Amino acid sequence: MNQTVIMEFFLLRFTENQMLLRLHAVFLFLIYLLAIMENLIIMLLTILDQHRHTPMYFFLRHLSFLDMCLISATVPKSILNAITFTDSISFLGCVLQLFLVVLMSGSEIGILTAMSYDCYIAICSPLHYEAVMGKEVCVQLVLVSWLSGGVFRILYSAGTFSLKFCGSTKIHQLFCDVPALLKLTCSVEHATINVSVAIGVCYGFVVSYVHIFSTVLNIPTRQKQGKAFSPCLPHLILVTTFLLTGTIAYLKTTSHEPSLLDLFMSMFYSVVPPTLNPVIYCLRSKDIKLALVKVLWRLADYFTGKY
Repeated sequence: MNQTVIMEFFLLRFTENQMLLRLHAVFLFLIYLLAIMENLIIMLLTILDQHRHTPMYFFLRHLSFLDMCLISATVPKSILNAITFTDSISFLGCVLQLFLVVLMSGSEIGILTAMSYDCYIAICSPLHYEAVMGKEVCVQLVLVSWLSGGVFRILYSAGTFSLKFCGSTKIHQLFCDVPALLKLTCSVEHATINVSVAIGVCYGFVVSYVHIFSTVLNIPTRQKQGKAFSPCLPHLILVTTFLLTGTIAYLKTTSHEPSLLDLFMSMFYSVVPPTLNPVIYCLRSKDIKLALVKVLWRLADYFTGKY
C-alpha cells in the first residue's frame, strides 16, 4: 500500500448519540476531578505532615504527581471531543499525547520499582533500613525512574512514528496509544516496541519481589509472615494489575477491527491507576485520615489568621 501523509488522526467516538456523549463527558470529568483531588491531597499531606517524611511517602508523592500528569495527558482531550462532538486530533497533538503517556507510564514503572525495593529493604534487611534508604538514595531512585521513562519515551515514540502509515487514519482508541497506532502502519514487525515492553516488565520489580517472597517464606509462623508482607500486598496487587494490563495491550496481536478489550485495557492502565492509587496506598489508612484532618485544621487556622 502507498504511504499516507498524515495531517491528523481521528479518535474513537464513544457513541453517535449526543446525549450519551454528554453523559460520557460528565462521567470522565468526574473521574478526572476525583483523581486530581485525591493525588493533590496525597502530595499536600506528604509535604506538610512531618511524620510522612519517610522514603515510602517520598516515592508516593512522586507517584501521585505522575498519576496526575498521566491522566491529564488523555482524559481532558476525550472530554473536549465529547463536548464538541468532534473526534479529530492533529498529528503533532497525537505525537505529544503519546510522548506524555509513555513518559509518565515509564517513569511510573520506575517509581513502583523503587517502592518495591523499599519494601524489599524493609522486610529483608530491617536493621539496615535507615542506612540503606537514605535521602540521597531516594533522590537517585527517583531520578533513575524519570530517566527510564525518558528512555521508554524515545524507544516508543521513535519506534512508532518512524513507521509508514497506510490507509485509514481512524484510531480505534480514545487517545493516541502505541497499539492503536501500530494498526495503522504498513509494518507487521515491531521489534523495538516488544523489546522495550519486556524490559519494562522485568525492570527491577520481579527481582525485588522474588527476594521478598523468599524471605517471608523463611519466617517460621504464618502470623509473622502475614505481618511482614502486609505492607507490600496492596502495592503488589496494583503493580501486577498495571503491568499485566499494559503488557497485554502492547504485546497482543494487532487487529484492524475495533475491540472492546483493547479499549478496556488502555483505559485501565491510563485512568484507573491514577484514581485508585491514592485509595489503595493512603486514603484507606486511619493514620492518613487523622493526619489529613490535622493538616486541614492547620490550613483553616492559617487562612483565618489563627495560626
